[in-house]
Amino acid sequence: MAKGYFFKTPWWMRKLYPQRIWKIPVKEKTIYLSFDDGPHPVATPFVLDTLKKYNAKACFFCIGKNVEAEPAIYQRILAEGHSVGNHTQHHLNGWATKNSIYVKDVQMAAQNIESFLFRPPYGKLRNRQAKMLRKAFSEKKLKIIMWDVLSGDFDTAVSAQKCGEALRKNAIPGSIIVFHDSEKAWQKLQIVLPAFLEEFSKRGFLFKAIT
Repeated sequence: MAKGYFFKTPWWMRKLYPQRIWKIPVKEKTIYLSFDDGPHPVATPFVLDTLKKYNAKACFFCIGKNVEAEPAIYQRILAEGHSVGNHTQHHLNGWATKNSIYVKDVQMAAQNIESFLFRPPYGKLRNRQAKMLRKAFSEKKLKIIMWDVLSGDFDTAVSAQKCGEALRKNAIPGSIIVFHDSEKAWQKLQIVLPAFLEEFSKRGFLFKAIT
């Protein structure tokens, strides 16, 4: 465990929120990559280029205001066969935001992000907010996507080596893994992502998008 968060989601957290998706049941060696906080003008094109080298697909949980700022990169994500998810319009912390404001922010992001997949920033979402979101997006059958493994790439106190070790130790078939195509993560992402894809490709893993 790093300071304030777990690299590997503990069983009790999954049990606490059973309606949220933490892993995906699989029979084959498949990992589900996800990237939060983009599109970013530098990090996201790097991620897309790197994924292409390994024939890997991923799900990009995008912030609405970043989609508005980088529409061409957002369209490239879709054009290259990746999936997208809603990550709010302004990267709001659900625990620190009024329920009505939070739901409106997600709805604002949905104007540019057409997806039934949603990931709360920081993983912080009240049960009441989740219920309100499911009602607001009932026609799309909203899925709240969490994760099995955090890369730690966003943490300035954690080295790229430590991130790599955490990924190698904790990633298993069906894992949903979180990276960040963001300014804060950029320095480590350049090192950690290619190394992870290289090693797990050699182990015989496939990389698929959450759909």
